Amino acid sequence: MDPVRNEALVAWMEEHGHSSNSLAEAVNTALERLTGRPGGHDGSSVRSWKSGRVRWPNSATRKALETVSGLPATALGFVPRGRAQSAPAPEQEDDMKRRTLVGGIAAAAAAAAAAPGPAPRRIGMSDVDRLQHRFAEIIASDHRHGGQLGIEQRAAALADEALNLQNSGSATQRVRNSLYACAASFRSSAMWAAIDGRRYDDAKAHMREAQALAEMSGDQAIKFRIWSHAGAMYRHMGRPADALAANDVARNLHITRRDPLFASLGLARQAAIHGAAQDRNATRRAYDQAQDAMERADAEAHRPVWLLAFYDQAELDSLALSAHLALGNYPTAEFHAHRCLANLRPHMVRSRAITTTRLAHAQLAQGDAEAATATAMKVPATAATHHARVSRMLQEFGAALRATAPGSAPAHTWTEHTASWRTSA
Repeated sequence: MDPVRNEALVAWMEEHGHSSNSLAEAVNTALERLTGRPGGHDGSSVRSWKSGRVRWPNSATRKALETVSGLPATALGFVPRGRAQSAPAPEQEDDMKRRTLVGGIAAAAAAAAAAPGPAPRRIGMSDVDRLQHRFAEIIASDHRHGGQLGIEQRAAALADEALNLQNSGSATQRVRNSLYACAASFRSSAMWAAIDGRRYDDAKAHMREAQALAEMSGDQAIKFRIWSHAGAMYRHMGRPADALAANDVARNLHITRRDPLFASLGLARQAAIHGAAQDRNATRRAYDQAQDAMERADAEAHRPVWLLAFYDQAELDSLALSAHLALGNYPTAEFHAHRCLANLRPHMVRSRAITTTRLAHAQLAQGDAEAATATAMKVPATAATHHARVSRMLQEFGAALRATAPGSAPAHTWTEHTASWRTSA
């Protein structure tokens, strides 16, 4: 008999913006959380589920699918083996035993609830609002300082606090989903702080945790943030193929079709990745599409605080600056740097330091050592000495300055300037 397509799974994947590869990744992450070992599924595994070739995955995979979707396997269209037989299959017997056990636990819980005693705490949206306020504080701290271990640790601790709240009382499903979204948001901020501080192993650990939490929340916006951060992480690590793959997961989520601003951010980061991969045509095309999507976005639409706090024309120019600097298009890079700096909001302290440093590189590459040195000297000492990305870029600037203009007045000025950082540290 020909396999019957699993329309329920296909519909769920479309509703939640999953490709075969992204669902396989989410299931593998859930399997690792459940079993301690990473799963081995890929896109072909999911296609087998969708086509009906595999009608009843193994128990661990089913549990992972249920964790990811929040639905029982049967609601996802999977059919237990031997369902038509009169006698229940062993796996069905196990399910019956589990239901009996769960029913017994529920009855005991109901009896306990009827007995006199303190009422259980009710977790509500006010608890979620409190966590979201703390999240806004993390976002603000990141834009001021960026990359600091303290920000990473605070964000990770708040993710744990959101998860602990799940177990501290009763709540509606809406509240529980919101708590998972909060936990995923904090983990994604811990991930970004680790990326910004070049602590990539820590960033990957936060990423895996954030991805699992985001799946349990069902929140498309936070899924986008996590996968978009993953693309940026791999770009900074010099792995453009992985960066494109991760960023594609973000760009293929339904939210990018509903809101052009999300589409614009995905395309802008795609342009930066193409620049790192030395693909000039793709860089130009992605940037033009990002600019067009930004101009189509409704400025009054409701959006998450993390997106509103940083993504605007200045950030689009910042990503274009990164792309053209990597491509060696130094005059174009300088143009985007000046436009970014002119539009940066005051709270974007970290972004201003990064953009100023990149501008100095673009000027030096065009042979203007004096202007480049003057630009680099505008970077605050705190960013130059305490922000890992800025520190590294300034070290590279100094090396390039000494190589292109050895013994010059700008080189001497830069040496004296950096010496003052060491004495003040």
